[in-house]
Order: sequence, then structure tokens, then C-alpha cells
Amino acid sequence: MKNYKVLSFLVLANLFWAGNYVFGKYVVAEMTPVQMTFERWMIAVLFLFPLAQWIEKPKWRAVWKEWKILFVLSVLGILGYNILLYEALRFTTSLNAALVNSINPAMIAVLAVWLLKEKLSPLNSFGLIISLLGVLLVLTHGHLLQVFQVHYNNGDLLMLCAITVWSFYTLIGKKMKKVPPIAATAVSATLGLIVLFPFFLVSGFSFRLSPPAAIGILYIALFPSVCSFVFWNSAIREIGASRAGIFLNLLTVFTALLSLLLGNPITLTQIVGGLLVIVGVYMTNKKSTVRSAAKVSA
Repeated sequence: MKNYKVLSFLVLANLFWAGNYVFGKYVVAEMTPVQMTFERWMIAVLFLFPLAQWIEKPKWRAVWKEWKILFVLSVLGILGYNILLYEALRFTTSLNAALVNSINPAMIAVLAVWLLKEKLSPLNSFGLIISLLGVLLVLTHGHLLQVFQVHYNNGDLLMLCAITVWSFYTLIGKKMKKVPPIAATAVSATLGLIVLFPFFLVSGFSFRLSPPAAIGILYIALFPSVCSFVFWNSAIREIGASRAGIFLNLLTVFTALLSLLLGNPITLTQIVGGLLVIVGVYMTNKKSTVRSAAKVSA
């Protein structure tokens, strides 16, 4: 694959993921997080299975034999992360959610050191501190000295829970090297839909959605769930996870730009905090042995 094509894939993947935060903020006004998660992946699996067959040509019997670990990944990544994300968007801005999410690679690095006994250099460790400082700046609205006294936004705290869940999802996902990624996502999404179906039935879902909500859920199902995943994994095969991981910083940038285009204000604190997170994450991943940090989604 040519270099410009790889770069285009990485940019588009993050642009579509940014849209998940921005449009999810509007859709959650008409649907519950359970409904959004179910609808999103119900539509997505209709495309993921054909795409997996076309691109990866997996041995489906072998994939389904790994259903136990795929079920764990489903509970964490398909259900847990998405439900927590959409619940967070009920209380916080899409930009704040993206800013908190930006620390995810650094959190994965910490957990990898703690649980997998991987090592970080002094530069990586300093990057973790910078990233944490950036997130605290956003969470405290610039009042760092009142870090233990500020009443935190419930949405920001839910986002911290979401990225913690996604961090464990990523670390466990390292064990799935023998299963093609798109096929694994298709099966994980299917298992998640089975678990979520009873809750969806009693959620009082109404098919009478406003045009913006209907367009929003279609966007979330097709672009962040399908296109971003295919683009991301295609690019990783060409340049590797560690190099691709740097492009995850574009997610926050694109979220900020989309928010501005839609008329949402951006504060100086968010800008400074976001820059600190981006610099810190870059330092954390520079010459780091922690490659799993690059595997983050929507």
C-alpha cells in the first residue's frame, strides 16, 4: 500500500471516530446508551461479516472456537466502553469526552507495566505525568490547586471509567493474535448483541426518531464502527501499531474542529489541557515497548 494511502486511512479513521463523540452527543438526547449501543452494532455486524470474509477470509469455525475470550472482549469493548461513553455524553461535552479519552494510550502503558511487567523509560514516565496533568486541567476547569475539592462533572468521571474498561479490553485483546481483527470484532459484536437484546426489549425503544437522530445512529454504525476499524487495521498492517498510535491524537483535534463547526464553544483550558495530553501521550509512546497502546476505538 502506498504511503499516501496509509496516511489517508489513518486520518479518516480518526475523523470518523471524532464524529462518534460529536454526533453521539445529539443522538443520546433521544435514545438511551443501551439503545444506541444495540442499534449501532446491529447495523454494523451486517457489514462487518461480509467485510471480514472479503478482506481476511477467516476460518469461521476457528474464530468461533475462541468465543470465551471474544465474549469477555465483547463485554468490555462492545458493551462496557460504548455504554459508558454514551452515558458520559449525557453529562459532558463531546470535546471533554475526547480530551479525557486522549489519555487512554498512557493508561494502557501504565497497566501494561503493572500487569504485563513491561518497561517504560524515564521519558515515557515523564510523558505519563504530563498527560495526567492535561486531563486534570480539563477536569478541574483550570483550578489544579483545588483538585481534591472540585465537584467533578459526572460525564468526565464516566469517561475515566470508559477508558479504564477499554484499557483492559486492549490488553486482553493482545492474546487474540491468531484471530483476524475484523472477524473478531464481528463475532464480539454478535455476542454483545445477544447479551444486550433483553435489555433493549425492555428499554422502551421507539422507532419514531427525529431525522437528525436517525442520521446520527446510521453514521455511528457505518463510519466509526465499520469504516474506521477497517481503515485502522489496514494501516497497522503496513506501518505497525506503534507508528499508527501517534495518529490517535488527531481524534481530539477533529472533535474540536467538528464542535466549532457546529457552534460549540472551546475554552482556553480545554486547548491547553488537550495540548498537554497530546505531548504527554507522544512522550509516553516514544521508543516504548508498549505497542498495545495504539489499539483504541470508538
